[in-house]
Amino acid sequence: MKIGIFGGTFDPVHTAHLIMAEHVLDSEELDRIWLMPAAVPPHKQGEEITDGRHRFRMLQLAVQDHPQLEVSSYELDKKGVSYTYETIRELKQHYPDHQFQFIIGADMVEYLPNWHRINELLSMVQFIAVARKGYRLDQPFTEHRVKKVDVPEVDISSSMIRERVRDGRSIRYLVPESVRAYIKEQGLYGAG
Repeated sequence: MKIGIFGGTFDPVHTAHLIMAEHVLDSEELDRIWLMPAAVPPHKQGEEITDGRHRFRMLQLAVQDHPQLEVSSYELDKKGVSYTYETIRELKQHYPDHQFQFIIGADMVEYLPNWHRINELLSMVQFIAVARKGYRLDQPFTEHRVKKVDVPEVDISSSMIRERVRDGRSIRYLVPESVRAYIKEQGLYGAG
């Protein structure tokens, strides 16, 4: 099986994440995409991150009607800092017949040279990068190493959604309705 791993904080998942997943699924002819929330992303150590059970549940709600998008608790179950190298190495051991591709946004392309054991990781998995407003995909380090996929650019970020919720502003259509209702019901991000 061809599996796309879409890692991230997903704090919260939003419409742009889902558009990215759908376009990569289609353009790369993947069998499935596993959305995998990180326990603690290495580049966000020390930052406040919403509890993993909430981020996991919001992802489940967001993809519940899509048979090819699945939510994986793999990195949340491991706890601690989530290093992609370790995750991919372990997944390849557990699923030797699967071919994995790792999906990242353009914001992560610029940071890729700093990833834990990046040269080994690049030999283990194909990276798929999608455009994101304000970021460049044409980095010297990643040229010929990262496949680029064009998706419609939707300028939504999790930090913008958190800010809008804190300010009491609408997030309708920025997140799936089930996620919006969950945020309100659980009082996440200062929702009242």
